[in-house]
Amino acid sequence: MKKVFAIFAIASMFAVASCGNKEVKEETETIEVVEEPVVEEEIIIEEADTTAVVDTTAVIEPAQ
Repeated sequence: MKKVFAIFAIASMFAVASCGNKEVKEETETIEVVEEPVVEEEIIIEEADTTAVVDTTAVIEPAQ
C-alpha cells in the first residue's frame, strides 16, 4: 500500500511541476504603417467673360 501512495505522490509532483510558472516569450512583429499624404487635385476651368460693358456717359458730338 505504501508503494501505491508513493506512486500517486510522485505522479502528483510531476503534474504540479509541469503546471509551474514558465516564462513565456511572446514574439510580436512590429508593423510600421506609413501614411502618405493625400493630394487633392482641383481642376479650375476659367470661363471667358462674355458680358459687354456699354458706357452711356460718353458725349457724342454731332457729325459736321
